[in-house]
Amino acid sequence: MIRGLTKAGLGEIGSNENFIRQAARFGFQSVDLNPLELIQQYGNEGALQLLKEHSISIGSFGLEVDWRSTEINFQEGLKPLVEMAEAAAALNCSACCTYILPSTDLPAAPFMIAATRRLRLCADILAAYGISLGLEFVGSHHLRTQWANPFVWKMEDTLEWMGAIQARNVGLLLDSYHWHTNGLTTVDLLKLKPDQITYVHINDAKPLPIEEVQDSDRLYPGEGVIDLTGFLRSLKQIGYTGVVAQEVLSPAPSQSSQELLARSKASFDKVFASLEN
Repeated sequence: MIRGLTKAGLGEIGSNENFIRQAARFGFQSVDLNPLELIQQYGNEGALQLLKEHSISIGSFGLEVDWRSTEINFQEGLKPLVEMAEAAAALNCSACCTYILPSTDLPAAPFMIAATRRLRLCADILAAYGISLGLEFVGSHHLRTQWANPFVWKMEDTLEWMGAIQARNVGLLLDSYHWHTNGLTTVDLLKLKPDQITYVHINDAKPLPIEEVQDSDRLYPGEGVIDLTGFLRSLKQIGYTGVVAQEVLSPAPSQSSQELLARSKASFDKVFASLEN
């Protein structure tokens, strides 16, 4: 599996170039960033050279199309998605990700119908460039009632929804935090096939009842109570070989970005060591 970083949990990391350089310095192999922005900054060849120089790949980029609100907003995002997909393909990035909020102020049934059609269209656009779309179920209990109507927050429901979307390049964005807040176990992971997983996020949780765990108050891997040894071993057992990217959503950190990068490296070293034992 590939050690990856998002910018979450790193403080003020600065420019994309600094993000890439520092990720490599601390032993990471991929970063999540905007590929179009990188090409606009450095040109296609310059961006490829920057990544090659530091032995870093772009793990994924976010789906910036607004598929959650109005049809007008959605349609306006499709052309930029094509431009983003072109840039991602040029930089050998093959994953795009989005999250599913577990509740909505919209009527749930019409929203599901619209969202299914919209995500299918996004997936079709991405497929033309060899890119998969990862859907992240969000299990945090307080978000299930944040808005008026319950929506999708379970892994099994997300898998069912993937079937309804009917696009072969749609998979899970599997986040250890949401695996934990759903009360899932390694048995649930072992039921998956590697091609059902587009991307993986890793982080940890405070020693609280899962009903009280807050989505934006996470810990670095290995610093909390999530069974990350079982999580990673299960992924390895089913044959997942893709990116495992740190995503630590938390209040503003008091440490410097260098200290947070060192903390991230130590966290990854700790949890990945379990795969060797």
